[in-house]
Amino acid sequence: MKSLDPLEGIAAFLAVARHLNFTRAASEMGMSRATIGAQVKALETKTGIRLLHRSTRNVVLTEAGQAYLEALNGVLPQIREAERAALSYQEEIVGRLKMSAPPDFGQLHLAPIIAEFLIENPALSIDLSFSHASVNLIEDGYDLAIRGVISVEPNLITRHIGDSPLMICASPDYITRHGVPKEPGDLAAHTLLHFSGLRWGNVWQFRNKEQTVRVPIAPRYRVNDGISLRDVAIAGAGVTLLPRFQIGPDLKSGRLVQLLRDWPVGTVPVHAVYPANKNIASKVRRFTDLLVKRLPKDAL
Repeated sequence: MKSLDPLEGIAAFLAVARHLNFTRAASEMGMSRATIGAQVKALETKTGIRLLHRSTRNVVLTEAGQAYLEALNGVLPQIREAERAALSYQEEIVGRLKMSAPPDFGQLHLAPIIAEFLIENPALSIDLSFSHASVNLIEDGYDLAIRGVISVEPNLITRHIGDSPLMICASPDYITRHGVPKEPGDLAAHTLLHFSGLRWGNVWQFRNKEQTVRVPIAPRYRVNDGISLRDVAIAGAGVTLLPRFQIGPDLKSGRLVQLLRDWPVGTVPVHAVYPANKNIASKVRRFTDLLVKRLPKDAL
């Protein structure tokens, strides 16, 4: 690691003090003689102390410079060690990974992936918060968030995980009692269960070829949790709209039946989101890689 001088000229001063020669100090530091000289001069200006006597043939520490050198004894190695310790958190999978995810996606899909990551990386801990809100990653100190988003803040990087189709569905029991809607307008005669966080509000939007149909709804049940909404639909209380990542197994088992197949509703894009930084922490990159690798192909 080629380190920057963290204390504005101190490393340059220490190199010159060791060699009492600017050229040899510059060679040791991998800098030009002019740069070394400028850094020492800036340090003297900042401190208001004349540290060196310079002549065309030699360099000598002033009395104040000698005292300053003695006081700095051991400081630079401590700084380098601090840099190495900080770098380990950047390059190794250690420390804490603070994450946010929607509760429905997180509860259904993240647990086995998190378990595998913890087992493989014993020096890492994970702090996971469930929230439908788009947390402020930088201000709130999050390393990573899973979001169903269309766009994100410009200071964040997104990695596309997949797209989950939205589906109209109901239980076989409900269909037996109330019949099957043939087109979007028929939903007005049905009991509707609605996710209150839907960006369209109390509207379900359908598209058939070039035709778009917006159906205003008056739901009997509104909730901001997809798992609760799914459970109420499975119990036969009404028709709902949910992404496939929440109801895929229920459709396979027959607990729910997809309705209005010829009228697609749209998709929920799923992204991993993290702060834009050219030095992405290894723990963020590796967890995202594992998420893409382990998330079942039919999970979305």
